[in-house]
Amino acid sequence: MTQSMDMDFDALRRAMQENYEQPEGPARNARAEVLLAEAEKLNIPLAVIEALGHQLKVYNYSSEKDRMFVPFARLLRMWDERPGDFDEYETHSLHWVFKWVSSGMVGQPHVPLASIEKWLGEMEHRYRLAGHSERAVRSTEFTVARSIGDLARAERAYTAWLAADRDSMADCHACELHDQGWWRAEQGSDAEALELWRPVLEGEYTCAHEPHAVLASSLVPLLRLGRLDEARAHHLRGFRLVRPMESMRGAYADHVEFCVLTGNEARALELLAERPAYFTDAGEPRSRMDFLAVVALLTDRLTSLGLGAQTVPGPAGRTWTAAELAAHARVEALSLAGRFDERNGTAYVSGRVRERMDQPPLVERLPLGIRTTPTVAAPVRPTPAPSADTPVDGEPDLAALLAEARRLSAALHPDSVAAWAAVAEAAGDDALTPRDLAELTDHEAMGLGPEGVELFARAAELYEAAGDPGEALAARARGAYVLALSGRTREALAAVSEPYERVLALFAEGGTGVQQAASVLVGRARILLQRVHEVAETNGAGDGSKALAAAETAARELLALAEPEAGNDVLVASRAAEAQAMLGELAAHAGDAERAAELLTRGSEAFVAAGLPWFAVEYEARLTGIARHLGDAEAAERAARGALEHGADFLEPTGHAQLHLQLAEILGATGQFGPAADHALEASHWADEAGEGPTLGAWARHQLGGFLLRQRHWAEAAEVLESALPELSAQTHGDGAIVQTHWWLGDCLTELGEHREAAEHWLQAAEIARHWPEQHDHAMLAHLAAEALGHAELLPQADQAYARAGDLWRSLGNIHGLIRSLRARAWLAVREEGSGLDTARELMDEAVRVCEDEAPDDDKDDEAREQLVAELAQTHRQFGDLVARSTPDDADDEAIHALFEEALAHVTLAVAGFLSLGEAALHSRTGAQLAAGWLEADLEHPGWAAARAREVLAAYAEGDGSDETVVARRAEAERLLRATESSA
Repeated sequence: MTQSMDMDFDALRRAMQENYEQPEGPARNARAEVLLAEAEKLNIPLAVIEALGHQLKVYNYSSEKDRMFVPFARLLRMWDERPGDFDEYETHSLHWVFKWVSSGMVGQPHVPLASIEKWLGEMEHRYRLAGHSERAVRSTEFTVARSIGDLARAERAYTAWLAADRDSMADCHACELHDQGWWRAEQGSDAEALELWRPVLEGEYTCAHEPHAVLASSLVPLLRLGRLDEARAHHLRGFRLVRPMESMRGAYADHVEFCVLTGNEARALELLAERPAYFTDAGEPRSRMDFLAVVALLTDRLTSLGLGAQTVPGPAGRTWTAAELAAHARVEALSLAGRFDERNGTAYVSGRVRERMDQPPLVERLPLGIRTTPTVAAPVRPTPAPSADTPVDGEPDLAALLAEARRLSAALHPDSVAAWAAVAEAAGDDALTPRDLAELTDHEAMGLGPEGVELFARAAELYEAAGDPGEALAARARGAYVLALSGRTREALAAVSEPYERVLALFAEGGTGVQQAASVLVGRARILLQRVHEVAETNGAGDGSKALAAAETAARELLALAEPEAGNDVLVASRAAEAQAMLGELAAHAGDAERAAELLTRGSEAFVAAGLPWFAVEYEARLTGIARHLGDAEAAERAARGALEHGADFLEPTGHAQLHLQLAEILGATGQFGPAADHALEASHWADEAGEGPTLGAWARHQLGGFLLRQRHWAEAAEVLESALPELSAQTHGDGAIVQTHWWLGDCLTELGEHREAAEHWLQAAEIARHWPEQHDHAMLAHLAAEALGHAELLPQADQAYARAGDLWRSLGNIHGLIRSLRARAWLAVREEGSGLDTARELMDEAVRVCEDEAPDDDKDDEAREQLVAELAQTHRQFGDLVARSTPDDADDEAIHALFEEALAHVTLAVAGFLSLGEAALHSRTGAQLAAGWLEADLEHPGWAAARAREVLAAYAEGDGSDETVVARRAEAERLLRATESSA
């Protein structure tokens, strides 16, 4: 049982305000009930009225919306009996909440339609008596009509609503625009809806629940218009706003729906898991119905993807599979819809619910850039339909498969290995010729990598049997190369020696062509290049000149053989291109980055020119790194884009992730943060696809968050960075990445007004940085944390953090940081009760002493001297402001006079300091002069004050009229002059 608090009226008001600032939910509602009981003890009618109004408000913004009707009925009875008990504010509030009650009834199917119409009429009557415009009445009528499906009446009410004058009863601009845009979207005018919502989305109009609701409502219209980047941004930004608002179940459902419609089913499941109470909270049946409809949409989607047996979040009390929850949610949603339709006498609500549950996805894949915990197995995608070339009976045609495999082999296409595998599957034991078997075995070996050595030997035997000794030697060379890939380069060199010598002799005799000879030579060159890598790893990059020379000789031999014939044969052209690229790699090993870039560029371009762009990808990726090392951002970007373009259809997910991330970093380094964010987003998606979410994916999200922050997309950046943080590790990513992520999060949360949370991140980063040899970051983070703690009204903690920062600045010899920390502590001190001003004076005095003690010697540079003079002047200016603003409310004239004299002394010193710095400190000087002038006016020295004002006007006599500071200073100086004249 709650203990009586026996509070007075003022304490009750403070308690209600504190309670209203608490998170929405049952705890806040329960506290409002206790406060009403306290109000009733006071025997003050207004106290009860205010407590009832408070209770009604917290019920309205909670999952217990149905409970607001009782306090409203009581308030209305009190108004009818004794309207004089209501002050002006509570009179306004009573009429204001009429809108909530009238429109709120339509979301309660047990309230008869006749009662809703009666209350709507009552609202219209009372508004007319109070002299209010009909705008709010018509807006409420529109809400009622659209909710029951009377669309013609809704359109009439909508028109009347917009035509009526705005007055004090009209909803705020943000809420009105939300409803207007929603109506246009419902009528298929998505672009018009988004234009109506634009002022809310851009922050021109806001309120406690906007832009939260507009961001949610905009998601599907944006998807329908194909504006996917905006839709993603609105989800990240909007969900962050909706997450703590218990009353916004409908908007929450919109975000779940967005995830389902964009291929983000796992994210949608995470959202369900966050809000288990949303399945069952019955205080607002309309939003529960909307939520359950979206649950059915999600779980039906999972079931269609073959995941019906997977466990998913659902109503408490049992374990749910996707299929079970789909059936349950559909039944529950349609049952609620049926209750509304029975009340309304239409089938409108049920029809809308069915449409929502049965929507097809609007986008196959829309990466969000945030970490998603896998809650279901990978979806089983439908099997593709047979191609037109597949016979009706399903049996593939062997001749056609052979022809396709040979076509792909001739083109050196990456799919040739798979094509030969299809031949093997379709062929019988005796269906293939020795030549067919040779090629089939050769490609099977290619698909096995280092495990294919024995099969390459078997392919060589089959080529010999088929009468092609040149290709037999090429197969043996390929087998030797895979030995090198497994670290057996010495054995590989021995194995390739005989094929190399034999193929050169055979080629000289005309017994084989350039293709086979080049294939053997490229195998040998690859082995020698692998040997270079191996030696470098063992002995360091500076050693291995013998291996380097051998590899270069082999690559040049290959180039000399293949280049003259490159225009006549695709395979030979590929060998020539690879020789160029090998020479580029060797140049890089030798430390000649410029030569390496030139040769890698030649090799990549040759592959593309030969129609073999997929072979260029590896070398373009290496070229990207070399170009970045050379500082050639343009070449690096060109190479990275080329690699992505040429490898688009052939890269593994990890390759996609790496290339997108590389390009993102290049673009970010040149200030192209928007495109950089796009590629970091893609990198995060492909890393997750590759199963590397905790490693490469976390780094991509870290980068993405930084790029979004630099575009001032604070909410999106915060969502992404918070998603990345749990997977960043010092072992994998370095503690610098963790510190930077916390630092960026602090920046974002500060901009979002979440100062306590910002301080937590900066303090966590500072704790890591305190162990670093260089302590500047530690000091900076402590200072930032102190600022955030101050904004969060955590004054003792802020002072402690500033003191820590000051000690660090002192140890680093950073006088300016130390002085600023002392000044900040002084300002904190005057916000404390008791002897705050005395403590503040001590801290400001110390700041002044530090400035004076660190005055540079004559032989020091002018810049350092001027910086310290400016710091001292600024300290005196703040010292004066601090003293002047610290006058106690109960101070007598003598005490006030003394404080103003003290403040004026410091501001006068500030003026002198800024004056010594000349034009560079003009604005600072005039600001201090005006501050001094106002103090002198308050001290009854109008002549002195007027002189200050004239000095400022003279300083800006030739000033730029477009400069806001100049305009403001002139205006203030003129006000000061007028004030002195009136007091003279």
